Amino acid sequence: MLLNYLWIAFFLVALLNGVVQVSFGGDAEVFDGMLLAVFSASRSAFEIALGLTGTLAFWLGMLKIGERSGLVLLLTRGLTPLFRRLMPEVPADHPALGAIVMNLSANVLGLDNAATPLGIKAMQELQKLNPQPDTASNAQILFFVINASSVTLFPLTILTFRAQMGAEHPADVFVPILLATFCSTLAGLLSVAYLQRLRLTDGVTLAYLAVGVGLAATLAFYVMQAGAEAMQQRSANLSSMALLGLIGAFLAGALYRRVNAYEAFVEGAKEGFQTAIGIVPYLVAMLVAISVLRASGLLESVSELLRQLAEMGHLDSRFVDALPTALIKPFSGSGARALMLETMDHFGVDSLQGRLATVIQGSTETTFYVLAVYFGAVGIRNVRHAVGCGLLADLAGVVAAIVICLRFFG
Repeated sequence: MLLNYLWIAFFLVALLNGVVQVSFGGDAEVFDGMLLAVFSASRSAFEIALGLTGTLAFWLGMLKIGERSGLVLLLTRGLTPLFRRLMPEVPADHPALGAIVMNLSANVLGLDNAATPLGIKAMQELQKLNPQPDTASNAQILFFVINASSVTLFPLTILTFRAQMGAEHPADVFVPILLATFCSTLAGLLSVAYLQRLRLTDGVTLAYLAVGVGLAATLAFYVMQAGAEAMQQRSANLSSMALLGLIGAFLAGALYRRVNAYEAFVEGAKEGFQTAIGIVPYLVAMLVAISVLRASGLLESVSELLRQLAEMGHLDSRFVDALPTALIKPFSGSGARALMLETMDHFGVDSLQGRLATVIQGSTETTFYVLAVYFGAVGIRNVRHAVGCGLLADLAGVVAAIVICLRFFG
């Protein structure tokens, strides 16, 4: 329902802004521009989805191989000790833990559509342990906030969009997304731990955190100690090696477990094809609405105001052009994705603005959408501190994305 009102508001505000401009002596051609934006954005949305089909089918096919070869299950077992301590009220052998880690595994691979059903399943399992069915439990809040912090190590969909739009090195945003995601997740985890009085000083928890911080720090040091051009090249190289290594691991696991990799790949690829075709209506709806809003001149007016404020603070104001993605993302994933694509199309896929929009998209989550879906699935009305912690994680991801992108691509 929120997305419905947001979509209608885009059109009505754009039309009202056009009327106001013409009424105060502006050029009536603004309406021609808005109508042209309707046809142009509709065509662009279909072309983007059509080009996405093959790549998305490939990665969903590979994920299916990973599931059948047991590598996803291996990741589940590796993270279970951590969640047993972060969620002490959940028994060690409870099926909720498996569903939680499977959900996070799909998020790690950047496959949102695969993650959502697993997330609902995990929330339903946690609800069975909830002593107050209409109020979110500590475990449910922690699970929600981790999802809202966008735990993404392989942002496959974003890299696919960049490749489709002609980026010179589609994977050069891999490391920035990874670092920004780490900041987002850490902020969300620490905020929940503080409010729930979780013992992060436990030896096992500290070990996991130390490994995470150590890997992020090592990655940042390796990449950021060089100049801007070298940083981009190192990020692209690391991304390529990581993604190719993932493919190799899935295939080797399938060979070891004697899994019919070809059959599994085809089954997963069919899901990828259906997913790509299924997003066409959403892309058309949101890209057209945003393009009309931009053609009306409203986005430029708002951006100019924010740009002036940034310049007053002696900041590089180019980051302002990517902020619409950050503002919409907590409410709508499809809306933010459309804004990301529109930003890349307007400023260039390899521009600072285009890259920053993709990093913001990859390091933040649709907080209110996830809130509605996950808690709504189990009938919870009182979400307690879930929203505050989730939005704090989003804010940390956006700030980190801006700082990191200015360092990498500025």
